[in-house]
Amino acid sequence: MKVIGIASTAILSLLLGIAPAYAQQAQQGEKQDHSEQQQSKHEQSKPEQQHAQQPERAQQQEQNRQQQHAQQQQQDQNRQQQHAQQQQQDQNRQQQHAQQQEQHQNQQQQHVQQQQQNQSRQQHAQQQRSNGQPQRTQEQQRVQQSAWQQHRAQSWQSDHRNWQQRGGYHGYRIPDDRFRGYFGPEHGFRIYGLPFLVVGGYPRFQYGGYWFSPVDPWPEYWANNWYDTDDVYIAYADNGYYLFNRRYPNVGIAISISV
Repeated sequence: MKVIGIASTAILSLLLGIAPAYAQQAQQGEKQDHSEQQQSKHEQSKPEQQHAQQPERAQQQEQNRQQQHAQQQQQDQNRQQQHAQQQQQDQNRQQQHAQQQEQHQNQQQQHVQQQQQNQSRQQHAQQQRSNGQPQRTQEQQRVQQSAWQQHRAQSWQSDHRNWQQRGGYHGYRIPDDRFRGYFGPEHGFRIYGLPFLVVGGYPRFQYGGYWFSPVDPWPEYWANNWYDTDDVYIAYADNGYYLFNRRYPNVGIAISISV
């Protein structure tokens, strides 16, 4: 009986030890099956996700290609604009160069015309001097020459007197605006060809609307025909009017003025 009881006890203990282990193994198997099922589901869902992502990738790639194409077109347009600007700049430079050449040619033509005009005036003046003034007869020329020669100084330093030595100028005074327009060093002229008279043995000529009479002799070292060949001008100095010869600018002949 004891043997049977001991054996029963041993079998019961063995069964009790096996049951927990089996239960634990069953639990682990269930967990493994559950994990495998989840992994299988996850793996099954991957192709679906990949399949869903493919249109998005294709759309993104198409957008990228379109953007690249738009950028390429913009770059082409920029290059075309730069090329057009360069061509415009080249045309502008060519036009400026052509304008400069034209201006230079115009200046040369003006210079040539000016030279021709100066030559014409010089030739005309020489012709007048050689031929004489048409309205002046030989008798008038002789009278004028005689009047000027009679008032040539023997010694300028001792023969001439300025207006201060003569007691001051008391004749007609030319208005300032009129004087600035016709008289002074910048307004030279020649006595030759001007209206001429001999009054009281003194020569008198008309210029700028006034009659001028030298009251001083002219220097002996001036040319015999200076009144025909030399440029002269009338200036106001030392409270009086004087006739100056451009060849001898430091010598002034006192003159009186009448209208």
